[in-house]
Amino acid sequence: MAHKPLTDSKIRDAKRATAPYKLTDGKGLYLEVRPTGAKLWRYRYRIHGKENVFALGEYATPAQIDETPEQKRARLEANRFTLEEARQQRQDARGMVKRNRHPKDERDALIAQRVAHNANTFEAVAREWLAEKSAVWATKTHDQVKRTLELHVFPDLGQRPVNQPPKESARAILSILTRVKKRAPNTAMNIRQWCSAVYCYAVTTLRADADPTLVLKDAIERPATKHKTPLTKEQIPVFMHRVDHSELFPMTRIALKLLLYMFKRPVEVRNAEWQEFDLDAAEWQIPAKRMKKRKAHVEPLSTQTVALLRELKAMTGSQDLLFPNHRRSGTAMAETTLSRALVSIGYENEFTPHGFRATASTLLHQLGFDASLIELSLAHKRSNTTAASYNQYQYIAERRKLMQSWSDYIDALCAGANVTPIRKGKAA
Repeated sequence: MAHKPLTDSKIRDAKRATAPYKLTDGKGLYLEVRPTGAKLWRYRYRIHGKENVFALGEYATPAQIDETPEQKRARLEANRFTLEEARQQRQDARGMVKRNRHPKDERDALIAQRVAHNANTFEAVAREWLAEKSAVWATKTHDQVKRTLELHVFPDLGQRPVNQPPKESARAILSILTRVKKRAPNTAMNIRQWCSAVYCYAVTTLRADADPTLVLKDAIERPATKHKTPLTKEQIPVFMHRVDHSELFPMTRIALKLLLYMFKRPVEVRNAEWQEFDLDAAEWQIPAKRMKKRKAHVEPLSTQTVALLRELKAMTGSQDLLFPNHRRSGTAMAETTLSRALVSIGYENEFTPHGFRATASTLLHQLGFDASLIELSLAHKRSNTTAASYNQYQYIAERRKLMQSWSDYIDALCAGANVTPIRKGKAA
């Protein structure tokens, strides 16, 4: 007697029993109802006269109309099938049996292929590359690259195989670059470089054959660099007056003044910790992890800088950070705080926190200080032989004189004195 095909209503009405039982659909497909209430698809077949049973998966009620493609894909990968989908699985399995192939062997091969694919998508390789770079990059740099890739690249390129035909990859990347460069050409340029780095990493780990971004090298032109505008010596007293008479928080006013007196990178100042300072010795030992070139730097402090730091210590000395973020415990002053502060005192589109370094460099060169000594004080990477031979501690006395002369020069300008060039601070 032929069995009637199953219906969803019959499957839904099937109740659990003390022992497993079957609901037959036909052509080898049946549903096994377990005592636990689980309803599992099974397919019975024969190869070489021997009966076998293939576990298809679990019954799923008909997909709701609001099921997204992603949700459906995840459900199918979990082997949860509706009645119609189970029948299609049966058809596929019957085709394998006709070729004397066990369906389970075929499915295991597909799963292995899927696992390999997922491990070799652009996103998987990119995240692996990012993990390796986290050991050598600053946290800020790592997070910036990660956020940019997640926002602009992964949605379009993330699930593509890293070793797909180069022309297809290049076309996808060009589409991303074209979209991004309309409003952020520098970001588009960075995306091309970072994608290239990911593909090069894939090549070196034997998961790709070539870097498809090479053909896109001239697709974007980097905008001309807009250098940080320095303050002139006439503008320094104006700046100090605006800071002193502003409504900025005292901690922010001190931060701006320290940037002028010390001309360190804003990120180094914002993230400074009290344990790094010896105010009695007038020294700040900046650890390598926070320096741009990943080399520790010893900073001699002028008397003016020490006075500002003692004033600040009365405010934040009980905490680890010189400039704690009061909105987010355990973090430093936000990157935008100093930029907004400058805007609030009249420097919108005119001057940035990084501009204090350009100010000091420009004026110190004009005033006759030795160029290599200035470079040491700026903690720049020293490429020429003379500068590279400088030892920070060996020349700490010369650098201390430079920093004190610079602070005295600022104070003299603010006092309205007619300042003459500072005596050179050359190394012996």
